[in-house]
Amino acid sequence: MGNIAAIVGRPNVGKSTLFNRLTESRSAIVNEESGVTRDRLYGKSIWNGLEFSVVDTGGYAVGSEDVFEEEIRKQVLIAIEEADVILFMLDVTTGITDYDEMVADLLRRSKKKVLVVVNKVDNPERLADASYFYSLGVEELFSVSSINGSGTGELLDRLVELFPSTENVEDLDIPRFAVVGRPNAGKSSIINAFIGEDRNIVTPISGTTRDSIYTRYNKFGYDFYLVDTAGVRKKSKVFEDLEFYSVMRAIRAIENSDVCLLMIDATRGVESQDQKIFQLIQRNKKGIVVLVNKWDLVEKDTMTTKKYEEDIRNKFAPFVDFPIVFTSVITKQRIHKALEMAAVVFENKTRRISTSKLNEAMQKVVLDNPPPSTKGKYIKIKYIMQLPTNTPAFAFFCNLPQYVHEPYKRFLENKLRKLYDFTGVPVQIFMRKK
Repeated sequence: MGNIAAIVGRPNVGKSTLFNRLTESRSAIVNEESGVTRDRLYGKSIWNGLEFSVVDTGGYAVGSEDVFEEEIRKQVLIAIEEADVILFMLDVTTGITDYDEMVADLLRRSKKKVLVVVNKVDNPERLADASYFYSLGVEELFSVSSINGSGTGELLDRLVELFPSTENVEDLDIPRFAVVGRPNAGKSSIINAFIGEDRNIVTPISGTTRDSIYTRYNKFGYDFYLVDTAGVRKKSKVFEDLEFYSVMRAIRAIENSDVCLLMIDATRGVESQDQKIFQLIQRNKKGIVVLVNKWDLVEKDTMTTKKYEEDIRNKFAPFVDFPIVFTSVITKQRIHKALEMAAVVFENKTRRISTSKLNEAMQKVVLDNPPPSTKGKYIKIKYIMQLPTNTPAFAFFCNLPQYVHEPYKRFLENKLRKLYDFTGVPVQIFMRKK
């Protein structure tokens, strides 16, 4: 659960091409939802039945072409801290540069699992040249061509072998809530406010990844795990303001949870980092509650809350059906409301609707508003069912699924949301051939 591979290396060695190759086949399946931008920094991959995340550190390079040594160092250090396995990419056509030496040195000292990947090996001469890279003092070396894909199968076989085996926290069938957000938005403080300062009730559960501590919260009629990644390690000051860092930190917490409480700093409003984390939550199909923290510090008049809510929904559109709670950790304002909403969203996420009820309600909707005809062809939706997935997904069986377009799917999604209350949860609509 939640294994992460990070690709590191200097610019132009082909990191994003490899990233696309590892994630593309999967994203065609994963990204059937609408409105989620595909940024090339984070994706899902699946190999030998094991799903894992891939992060391309190069996607965060500032000043793209001439990335300074310092920038690359930071990216490598973050990858060392956050990933389970690192793919260190080199370019067979340029040999070993000073940058490569520097990265190799950082990786050697880290005692991290590293796979050395020599790229652009697309003919026999280059294959011979690749062995030169053993001089970096590495034991294993993979020659690949990320453009045409040769060698990537062997690389992936080895990669999935290296992932730590993690058992899920499925011993207890209770929800898992994660608090995520930028540094300094108040994540640790709210977790302490939930639990009370007595963190000795923290029970790390065996087999969970070293980066998530699950705290059982069982009082006031609630029973759930809090996924806490924030308080695990002392984080280095270097990373405080780095967007890349807060996104990397959030990935594991998001993947290990059912509902995410995304914390926004009221004094700063929604920033690009918050949007990235929001998209990660959506892309992983988790429930969402937005907490606007430090609300006690905002100058308020009667319109403030409404205006603020509108602004948040505009920034996170097109997905706007999620609860927003204004909190203050300092004054303990609405802390319980936050938990209450997370519990409601979890309930919405796990809601099952019987096929007969679903057809009764939705057939009427379809009859009143049929899909628009395309090229003189009429689409008939015959039957609807909820799919046995972890989050609400519905299959509409019809004669011409290829002619049903996005706007109509959105219309159906909104109707389902109104009828069955899926607030805070991504809903997927699939058109299938009857």
